[in-house]
Amino acid sequence: MKTTPEHDERIAKMSLASVYPHYITKVESKGRTKEELHQVIEWLTGYDKKKLQKLIEEKATFEKFFQNAAINPNARLITGVICGYRVEEITNPLTQQVRYLDKLVDELAKGRKMEKILRS
Repeated sequence: MKTTPEHDERIAKMSLASVYPHYITKVESKGRTKEELHQVIEWLTGYDKKKLQKLIEEKATFEKFFQNAAINPNARLITGVICGYRVEEITNPLTQQVRYLDKLVDELAKGRKMEKILRS
């Protein structure tokens, strides 16, 4: 499934602050922790808890959030379908990075082992 320019733009302008509480709810409702969520986010982006909190408080868009992120070189190993899209086939780099994050959160919530989530 190919994303449209409108879809990519909508994702780019979405704020991390609007999605982050849903990530927490999703993982905690499945018995995982906020700390595990932070570990996954830090692995993907390089942002520690303090920097992540600052970006949330600033209501940073996903575009800004990923602009300065140090994307883990193993992120390319994230494969599968999320929100109807096969992440490895998404051509827009920003949309792909957002879907990488969605996929990692989904794997965490499904109880996958941390070493597998972090592709180590």
